[in-house]
Amino acid sequence: MNLAIFDLDRTLINCDSDNEWPKYLLKKGLIEQSFVDIERNKFYQDYMNGCLNIDEFLKFQLAPLGRFNRAELDKMHSEYLQEFILPHITTMAKMLVQGHRDAGDELLLLSATNEFIITPIAHLFGIENVIGVQLETDDKGNYTGNYIGTPSFKEGKVSRLKEWLAARNLSMTSYEKIFFYSDSHNDLPLLQEVSDPVAVNPDEKLNQYAQQHGWPILNFM
Repeated sequence: MNLAIFDLDRTLINCDSDNEWPKYLLKKGLIEQSFVDIERNKFYQDYMNGCLNIDEFLKFQLAPLGRFNRAELDKMHSEYLQEFILPHITTMAKMLVQGHRDAGDELLLLSATNEFIITPIAHLFGIENVIGVQLETDDKGNYTGNYIGTPSFKEGKVSRLKEWLAARNLSMTSYEKIFFYSDSHNDLPLLQEVSDPVAVNPDEKLNQYAQQHGWPILNFM
C-alpha cells in the first residue's frame, strides 16, 4: 500500500485557512481589524520568510477559540466553510485526492493549521486521517485557546507523522511509496523524507528546490 499525504493551505485549497478564519471573525464583528492586520503583516510574512515563531503565533491565533463553546464554534465553522473555503477548492485538487483514493492509497491530511479548522475541510475531500495542531480542551470539551503536543510545523510534521504511524504499529518503511504534496519551503523537512515529494503551487524557494531536484510541480491556482 502507498500513503498519500496532503498539506492543506495553498495546496488542496487556493488560500490559507489560518488567514481566512480571522477574516470570517472580523466580518461577524467578533475581533478587531488590528487582529487581522497582525496576522497578515507579521505572522504570515514570518511564515513565508521561514522565520515564524510557532509558539508566539499559536498563542495569538488560538486565543479567540477560548471565547466560544463547541456548539457555537461548529456553527461558525459551517458558515466560514461555505463562504471562505469552498470557493477556493479546485476541481484539480479534488481529482488529485480522488486519484489516490481510486488507486487504493491511504490518505492523510497533515497541516500546520489547528485541528478545529482543518478537520471539516479534510472531510470535504473524503480524507478521514487528519494531523494538525492539537488543541487543549477543558472538562466540558471546550477549547481553552492553548495547544498541546508538538506543533505540526516544519520538523514537527515529521515528528507527528512518525507518532501517528507508531500508534498504528507502522513506520515509514511500511509503505511502498509515500507521497507528500505541499506548497511551502517550510515543509522541506518532510518533503525530503518521503519517496515521492510533489510541489503544488510552490512558493519561490520550494519551486527552485523542486526544479533543482527534479521533483514534479503542479499548479492549481
